[in-house]
Amino acid sequence: MDEKNKKVIEQAVRDILTAVGEDVNRPGLIETPERVAKMYAEVFSSVNEDFTNFKVFDEGADDVDQEVITIDHIPFYSMCEHHLLPFFGEVALAYVPRGGQIVGLSKVPRLVGHVSRKPNVQERLTSEVAQTLDDLIHPQGIAIVVRARHMCMEMRGVKSVGNVTQTTYYMGEFKDDLARQGLFLQQVLK
Repeated sequence: MDEKNKKVIEQAVRDILTAVGEDVNRPGLIETPERVAKMYAEVFSSVNEDFTNFKVFDEGADDVDQEVITIDHIPFYSMCEHHLLPFFGEVALAYVPRGGQIVGLSKVPRLVGHVSRKPNVQERLTSEVAQTLDDLIHPQGIAIVVRARHMCMEMRGVKSVGNVTQTTYYMGEFKDDLARQGLFLQQVLK
């Protein structure tokens, strides 16, 4: 984030604090606008950026094209685009390689992190992770489940604490195969 936009955020935070009745000059709030601008630069760092931090390996179709590669318990944090409050949870993802093409295992959590660092809704985050992986390696199928708690539900409005929202997205071999979907969910939702 450039210095000009940082200053815009800092002034906006001062305006919000003043509007809710706070004294922006009291000791606990003096540095808050700067901290919030720095935090927004971090939690929204993927806005207008493509995911480029990946490595594709060619393992040979005979070796891996029948495998289901599953990565589970990938933590994420994102910001609800409707209220700018956090939502957070875990992602589980499985894919079936095509043509021996696999992605480095550490890149899947990096992909989840990248997609989550912008204003989001959980439904789009779920599908965007799958679609981006599909663009990278064109697997035979992808399954993803995202489970998250939303502070916009817990801190305000309904104030329903501890609810978990679950979204799923299937592509390719997983899309119409209910047995394969069930096996995936059984493995990751233990």
